[in-house]
Amino acid sequence: MSTAPADRPAPAPSWTLGDVTVHRVDEIPLPPATGAWLLPGATPDLVTAEDWLRPHFADAEGTLRLDSHSFAFTLGGLRVLVDTGIGNGKERANPAWHDLDTDYLRALTAAGFPPDSVDLVILTHLHADHVGWNTREADGEWTPTFPRARYLTSRTEREFWAGYDMEEARAQMFRDSVLPVEEAGLLDLVDIPAEGVDVVPGLRLLPTPGHTPGHIAVELTGRDRTALITGDCVHHPVQFAHPGIGACVDIDPRRSETTRRALLASLAGTDTLVLGTHFASPTAGRVVLREGGYRLSPVPADGP
Repeated sequence: MSTAPADRPAPAPSWTLGDVTVHRVDEIPLPPATGAWLLPGATPDLVTAEDWLRPHFADAEGTLRLDSHSFAFTLGGLRVLVDTGIGNGKERANPAWHDLDTDYLRALTAAGFPPDSVDLVILTHLHADHVGWNTREADGEWTPTFPRARYLTSRTEREFWAGYDMEEARAQMFRDSVLPVEEAGLLDLVDIPAEGVDVVPGLRLLPTPGHTPGHIAVELTGRDRTALITGDCVHHPVQFAHPGIGACVDIDPRRSETTRRALLASLAGTDTLVLGTHFASPTAGRVVLREGGYRLSPVPADGP
């Protein structure tokens, strides 16, 4: 088996949807303790009872596996990046996210998307682990990482945080990763109706509120195949089996559960490929209906 040279990131896993190829751009695996903190309802006993979660999404002790990554693809003439991870050199309260030094941009470039080539950055929501690479430091200032791109999120999302009484850690994240993009005139706010809205043919934004009020999922279609990028409306595949398990950071837990149940019901039994923003490898799968709920049937990457 060949391996990538030590000075070059490993090739990005990818999935082909007709004429569209979706690349996973890795940042970091999240620490093992993340799952128990993030999804406190996913107890070890509950997780180990779901045999299908092993070995990819949980270990034998019931510890959940989660990652931080983005997705990049070209569709409708646009070179698109969905979510931008945690970022390098950011001051963060979470020790696992603080002052990172990762090869994310090299991985993005290796996937065929150097920063200057990106046309559109879609932000599913404005949390620290989804906006970090919006900016990078240059000459002591945070500047947009993707200077040719339009950054896009829902109007509801941005307006919610504009009126939110932020703690200092969140305010710091906005100062270093959101405001510089706004001040550069690169942020577009989109109204997302209940049925969703097309960015271009084949690229659709769907409202999936609850985790945050303006959270969106991203649906993309290439020829006759469709994929859906979850953002954080589903953090981990254990929530397929137990949609009532919510995240400790959900703004509206009840609405988050309602959204998740409706989304899973709409996907079950279809050929839609689900790409989880925090799902560990193999990251992708299809929703299968089972007695009492759902499970994710993994779909390995077909490239490189």
